Amino acid sequence: MKLLLKNVKAVNVFTESIEATNVLIEDDKIIGVGNFYDEKDADEIKDLQGKYVCPGFIDGHIHIESTMMVPKRLANAVLPHGTTTVITDPHEIANVCGTDGIKYMLEMSENIPLSVYVMLPSCVPATPFDESGAELFAKDLRELYSHERVLGLAEMMNYPGVLFDDYNTVEKIDECVEKGKIVDGHAPFLTGKDLDKYVAKGITSDHECSTFEEAKEKLSKGQWIMIREGSAAKNLEALSPLLDAPYSQRVLLVTDDRNPADIISEGHIDNIVRRAIAMKKDPVKVIKAASFNAATRFGIKNLGAIAPGYKADILVFDDIENIDITDVYKNGKLIVSDKKVIEFDEPVPDEKLSKKVRNSFHVNKFSKEDFFITPDGDKCRVIKVIEGQILTDEVIEEIDFSKNNGVDITKDLCKLAVIERHKNTGHKGIGFIKGIGLKNGALAASVSHDSHNLIVIGTNDDDMAFAANRICNIGGGLVCVLNGSVVSEVSLPIAGLMSEDSAEKIAEDNRVLREKVKELGINENIEPFMNMAFVSLPVIPSLKMSVNGLVDVNKFEKVDLFVK
Repeated sequence: MKLLLKNVKAVNVFTESIEATNVLIEDDKIIGVGNFYDEKDADEIKDLQGKYVCPGFIDGHIHIESTMMVPKRLANAVLPHGTTTVITDPHEIANVCGTDGIKYMLEMSENIPLSVYVMLPSCVPATPFDESGAELFAKDLRELYSHERVLGLAEMMNYPGVLFDDYNTVEKIDECVEKGKIVDGHAPFLTGKDLDKYVAKGITSDHECSTFEEAKEKLSKGQWIMIREGSAAKNLEALSPLLDAPYSQRVLLVTDDRNPADIISEGHIDNIVRRAIAMKKDPVKVIKAASFNAATRFGIKNLGAIAPGYKADILVFDDIENIDITDVYKNGKLIVSDKKVIEFDEPVPDEKLSKKVRNSFHVNKFSKEDFFITPDGDKCRVIKVIEGQILTDEVIEEIDFSKNNGVDITKDLCKLAVIERHKNTGHKGIGFIKGIGLKNGALAASVSHDSHNLIVIGTNDDDMAFAANRICNIGGGLVCVLNGSVVSEVSLPIAGLMSEDSAEKIAEDNRVLREKVKELGINENIEPFMNMAFVSLPVIPSLKMSVNGLVDVNKFEKVDLFVK
């Protein structure tokens, strides 16, 4: 079956130009591009009457679990926005369920109209300070490399382990490189000799750059730079100069962590593309970064271009300056027509794996006493949230423990707890956080990177205990409580991370949750659940909370809550 897309303006990623032409497709591939193809060459003709076509967009680094959707639901959400391929790191579910979680994600992304490639989690748990539901060594990953959709080793967050030649860390990298596969990086602010050693091990990308100078140095060392624009971490504006020559050849676009409400309302990779073009960047270079560059970086052959022999993943839109996708072809078949996804068959999960991922909480019931801090001084280290970033600052605050056990909403000081939930160890870290803006009640979640323990932020111990218990009772999710009652919640029963509900349903629940938490005083530019999810990730500077207490990420060591 041959399909001719006639009268198109095609984005050519090789010449970085736009060509008036025709595109001939047979089965799942493009077999010809040129005005010399006409009706006699095809079985079916679609006259696009001068509309633009470009390669399908590729998200070069995403955690599907962070969208709160299983893969089939993610496909429904992102295909209308032109994303036809994603490169996912399933380290969220791996931290909860180990290799069973990775297998679940591979199985649930089989034969859906969204190409899902996997980078194997490199850091489960992310650091020695974490306690997760599993611990993955090189030997645990070996069998998975044989899967045709496994491309390599995902973001190496444990850069201190690389720099200090930690055996387990280096073994994972070396085995991946020896297999001829690639290794993604994650090394915020790494520079100079340390960066050289990190890159020399074979780590060839980075998605944690927050300044142009940082990105320029890493790019100069041979790394691919991923420009990230997610729901919490937003780096496009700072890194936009990379979309100009000579840097644009080694740049790709990623979302990393993006929630469904933002996907529904703003878009996915297409949103980053539109914003970059609005910054006066060359639309063709931006589209190339969103397609061909990603395919090249990951070694995916014959993907990311409108050219003979390439996969027929094609987007159709009217305006190159304000890309609004109307139709999407995936593997040569129309999968989105007039912005609506055409129905497709859904994979059925293995019963054993399904049971494993749905039973992920192993804790006792909580009481308000579990959240009490015994004073040992009046000066404390406090985690300060930075708007629009997953980075945090460390500040020293004088705490008055005689009132509400240290919580002081007049100083924007709330209590923070991270509690182990996988093996019922009883370990927990408790301290203080500012910058969230909560004035009443409590928030709790089972989404807390990367070990996904139970995280709670509150203004009083009673509501914190209630919120923690509610999360356990519903099998995971996000909840906002006030005076011992649920104000709003999002249920995520799959590993405490995902739901099988539609994107629209999850997005609506998430929208309502966002509105309700704003009524409790959340700061205007804070996405509280996305920000709090990173408060427990001890690989992003500077101060984080683990189940074993505070971690100074810059020094890569535990520190006391109280400052002597």
